[in-house]
Amino acid sequence: MGRFVEASDRHQPSLLPPCLEDYVGPDNPVRVIDAFVDELDLGALGFTRVHPAATGRPGYAPGMMLKLYIYGYVHQLTSSRKLEREAGRNVELMWLTGKLAPDFKTIADFRHNNALAIKQACQRFIAVCRALGLVGGSVVAIDGSKFRAVNTHERNFTKAKLARRKAHVEESIEQYMADLDAADRADAAPPAAKMERLKERLALLRGRLVELEEIGRQLETAPDGQLSLTDADARAMATANDRRGVVGYNMQTAVDARHHLVVAHELTNKGSDRSQLLPMATAAKIETEAESLTVLADRGYYEGWQLRACDEAGITALVPKPDTSPARARGLWAKDDFTYRPDTDTYRCPMGEELPNRFSREEDGKILHFYFNQKACQGCSS
Repeated sequence: MGRFVEASDRHQPSLLPPCLEDYVGPDNPVRVIDAFVDELDLGALGFTRVHPAATGRPGYAPGMMLKLYIYGYVHQLTSSRKLEREAGRNVELMWLTGKLAPDFKTIADFRHNNALAIKQACQRFIAVCRALGLVGGSVVAIDGSKFRAVNTHERNFTKAKLARRKAHVEESIEQYMADLDAADRADAAPPAAKMERLKERLALLRGRLVELEEIGRQLETAPDGQLSLTDADARAMATANDRRGVVGYNMQTAVDARHHLVVAHELTNKGSDRSQLLPMATAAKIETEAESLTVLADRGYYEGWQLRACDEAGITALVPKPDTSPARARGLWAKDDFTYRPDTDTYRCPMGEELPNRFSREEDGKILHFYFNQKACQGCSS
């Protein structure tokens, strides 16, 4: 092999450590998971089957299952099948679970049946971090992430999607009908197999049209105008990376600025972040037990009444205001180009002219104030 690093011989016997304890170092993070779960009152948190039944086949202890779930969360093993594989080959997990390896269905059922209790356990972990001084409690950042559901775009419907798919099916039906008519007018009879295939395809398309009609009736009762056939709660959402968007969920998280720990999270099927600022900021304030909190978010969270509500709740929300004015696209000045002077109640325009408050009026429950300088504005080209 020359000067390469020599590998060990697979057939060479070796003296391995006598127990799993020797494989896990004293500062290994799995020891934190083990100690944390052992101190929890699982029954008070709402976990099922905390007390085993006297009869029947013994089940897995919920504490062991929670340790397995937390380990997967820490190492981004979100699939129950991946956790099943890791439990049978990962030495850390063998130490954590005592060499128990539940199948993927058992892991998935535990997560489904104890969803609320797992959330309560996460809140207890935040409380522990807060007691250890790992949560700053004064500044948090809020953002949302889109996660795909087990529901394809083809099984998600809106009225516009339904109309396009019905038009496509109807067009295909017309084409097959035309093919059948052409075959009837032909001098030589087409092969019987071809005619049979055309008729079968036509029957399938007509059946699909009936299915789409039924989907249309369900859409009429959908509160938000969307229908997902595989995952009923999933919704189509726009994303920056995929022009088609995703059919899934919007995961909202609030992260502490000091140690980057998630202090609050919420899963929603609303694609926009605009309505999430107040509930996430309030949840973060409760979890951090801060008297006053500063929240950082991007411009997608800007909503006037929510910013006001945050301020009333002792939360300072720092959110950049989005530029929604169409004036710039038309080559005109936008509102941000004008400077307001509260002492004189006037605006200064980009040309340096003073625009006094001329009059006010109410429209749709809002008070509109009109500022202009007739002499200066009439001669201005912008």
